[in-house]
Amino acid sequence: MASDAEPDETATWMLAKTGDRAAFGAVFDRHFDRVLRHALGLMRSEQDAEDVAALVFLEAWRLRERVRVVDGTVLPWLLVTATHVSQNAARTHRRHRIALAKLPLDDRVDDHADAVLTGIGDVDRHTKLRDGFRRLSKNDQDVLTLCVVNDYSLQAAADTLGVPVGTVKSRLSRAKERLAARTGLRPSDDSTLILGGQK
Repeated sequence: MASDAEPDETATWMLAKTGDRAAFGAVFDRHFDRVLRHALGLMRSEQDAEDVAALVFLEAWRLRERVRVVDGTVLPWLLVTATHVSQNAARTHRRHRIALAKLPLDDRVDDHADAVLTGIGDVDRHTKLRDGFRRLSKNDQDVLTLCVVNDYSLQAAADTLGVPVGTVKSRLSRAKERLAARTGLRPSDDSTLILGGQK
C-alpha cells in the first residue's frame, strides 16, 4: 500500500520489467525484510525462511512481466508468492524426511525433533495456526495472506488476485471458517502476528 512514507514504485517496477537491475534492486531492498518476516511465520527455521525469501525474488525477476502492481506496490504479489514458495518448500522437506525414513540403516539414532515439535504444536497457538494454514487451499491461503495476515483492503486483494471484490469477500469468509474448523482457533487480530503479519 503506497503512502507518503512508502513511495509509489510503479515507475521503478516498469524499469525492472525491462531488465533494469538497479530498479529491481531498489524493489528488493525495499521489500526483502517484509517478505522474510512473512516467510518466518510460515517456515520452521530461519534458514528455510531465508531460502523462501530469496526464491520469491528470483521468481519476481523470472516472472517480472506478470508481476502486478497494486496501489503503487508489488508487495502483495511478493507476499502471495512467498506463501506458495513456502508450501513447495514444506512439501519438499516432507518428501525428504519420508525418503530418509525408508533407508535401511540399522544403527541410526532416531531424531526426536519432529516429535518434540509436534508435541509443542498441540499447545502452541502459532504452530496450530501455521499448520492449519498450510492445509488450506491455494485460494484460501492467498486471501488470508493478503486480507488477514497483511491487512490489505478487499479491493487491493481483488486487484492482486485478479478477481472481483465480492469473490474476495466470500473467499475470505469461507477461508476464516475453514481455518477455524481445522485449528479450533479463530483467525483474530492476534493471529496476524502468529502467522507472520505486520500488525
